[in-house]
Amino acid sequence: MSGKIPSRWLGFVQQHATIFDDDLVPNAKILAIGGAEQSHVNLARPEEVFYEYLARIANHIQVLKPAGSTLRMLHLGAGALTLVRWASVVYPGSTHVAVDIERELLDFVLEELPLPQGCSLTPVVADAREVLVNELAGQQFDVIIVDIFSGPEAPEHLTVPEYYKLLGAALQPDGLLFVNIGDDPPLRFTDSQVKAAEQHLDFVMLSAPPQMFTRRYPGNLVLTAAKKSLDPSAIAACEAAGPFPSEIHYSVGLDGFGKP
Repeated sequence: MSGKIPSRWLGFVQQHATIFDDDLVPNAKILAIGGAEQSHVNLARPEEVFYEYLARIANHIQVLKPAGSTLRMLHLGAGALTLVRWASVVYPGSTHVAVDIERELLDFVLEELPLPQGCSLTPVVADAREVLVNELAGQQFDVIIVDIFSGPEAPEHLTVPEYYKLLGAALQPDGLLFVNIGDDPPLRFTDSQVKAAEQHLDFVMLSAPPQMFTRRYPGNLVLTAAKKSLDPSAIAACEAAGPFPSEIHYSVGLDGFGKP
């Protein structure tokens, strides 16, 4: 790191956000909030996604949405806009709406970490649930990514079945929903999210490293949901796409997750 580290006070969480160099990856930056690392972006190669769970989401999208597609994407929880940057390269011409409740965070990131040329982004400062019934009412997206809070500390109104109903209504008929779930043993929060999603979406699967399915380790799982079932060959391709090691559970394979 060299020079002064950019910093911005975030009024909603009452903490400082900082952006600093990743000393191990040239041209890469790390966003931290309250000293905890939140996002990683490679300004020179935005198509490279560093964090495992975000790479898993990116790989799933590439399997399930053919190359050359032009996507309309909704990002609930902006962070450093890592997947906005990724998709602007992998799916050129796509459009993005990024929602975050922290006005200062969106401004800070856009000032300090310029988006790739040609990236079409509409930033919205709003609550991730209220935005679906207000600013974005009636709009539908090809991909929705929810990356806000994880685990028991997550705001309740963003974890209940009614929220998944709103998310499902905002999906195109062949759209895909991705939710980052961070959890600790015995993964009760994961259980609750699977149950909530299954009430309003026809297909739900979980992707993670195999050890997460033992329920003995903390970490991140990716919940993928859709209005119609995915072909088993596409699911197998998602698992094969990694990051490795990779395992996917769906249908009867989810009996241990979210079922009474």
